[in-house]
Amino acid sequence: MASFRELLAKTKEQIREVDTATADDLRRQPGSVVLDVREADEYEQGAIPGAVHIPRGTLESTIENRIPDRDALVLVQCAGGVRSAFAAKTLEELGYTNVVSMAGGFNRWKDEGRDWAMPRTLSPEQRNRYKRHLLLPEVGEEGQLKLLDAKVLLLGAGGLGSPAALYLAAAGVGTIGIIDMDVVDESNLQRQILHNVDRVGDRKVDSAKKTLTLLNPDVNVVTHDTRLGADNVVELLGQYDIVVDGADNFPSRYLLNDASLKTGTPVVHGSIFRFEGQVTVFRPHDGPCYRCFLPEPPPPELAPSCAEAGVLGVLPGIVGSIQALEAIKLILGLGDSLSGRLMAYDALEQSFRTYRINRDPGCQACSVDPAGLVIAEYDEHCMPHPIQAPVA
Repeated sequence: MASFRELLAKTKEQIREVDTATADDLRRQPGSVVLDVREADEYEQGAIPGAVHIPRGTLESTIENRIPDRDALVLVQCAGGVRSAFAAKTLEELGYTNVVSMAGGFNRWKDEGRDWAMPRTLSPEQRNRYKRHLLLPEVGEEGQLKLLDAKVLLLGAGGLGSPAALYLAAAGVGTIGIIDMDVVDESNLQRQILHNVDRVGDRKVDSAKKTLTLLNPDVNVVTHDTRLGADNVVELLGQYDIVVDGADNFPSRYLLNDASLKTGTPVVHGSIFRFEGQVTVFRPHDGPCYRCFLPEPPPPELAPSCAEAGVLGVLPGIVGSIQALEAIKLILGLGDSLSGRLMAYDALEQSFRTYRINRDPGCQACSVDPAGLVIAEYDEHCMPHPIQAPVA
């Protein structure tokens, strides 16, 4: 039976091990990854900048999601070079082809005065709040920090904006902007779950901020009690990473589309009608835009508003929740977004169908240089306006 020292010596014979100076050179190579396999309390005391942190105990179950490229140069380090050696051997057994263990570990690295920093980590309270996220290898602490750094603008604090805002806030999206110039009406409460009877007559943005702040104090809720228009849409979108579109009229949707193309801001679009809902994602110049999907609005008689045609109260809860999910996927870079696809939900059939949306190479919006887009107001019938600046 081999002793620990014998096992360690045998392992080091089977792996590639380098000193700290060589490791410092290797980490600067394009595509290389520094993997820190120390425990969380060690990592929090200092780490090599940019290192991917995976405690040795969860390496096998986590590595494929955190470092999917098995041919990447992976430089493994721990405190003294023991755990990194065993981790390097494990990675080779998992199919990683270019793995190196750093002799002496972080202790020697730090003693030699090499580059290190105090990593940004979650507080104990945040670790508890987001525990279920941290258990997901695809999210983890790194993903949760991305969520806390993200800025999402909600167009509307109504039926779609309510569930989207609640789930984005609960997930820990750090900044949530809400644009709405309406007040809470009793007829809203059938579906707009951000509000309650005590707030009838209050500004919707103020009511929304109260609800979201009580749900998660980590979230900074920024209120925009104003009308979305050509004079402010570009400035507003420029402050955020993603827009969740809960607009209920075509002028706002076309205005938002044109501005998003100019600012490069992705839009998570949602719409509802009676018992049906739709969701898609418009990523500027990386897939179709709203005008590719709907070049011109349908006649008013074929597209009545919810105030005219009605809507089942729970429907926006489903559609708005899917919008929140798509926004979170964009923030984390997870899965396949609905860009280029329209998800249609029928509540009566309890069915989902997905349709392909193709980009129009002749689209009057996304086929032109963003600098040439003119952001214009649209009337209630959304009559076509020239949106490309005239060429001199």
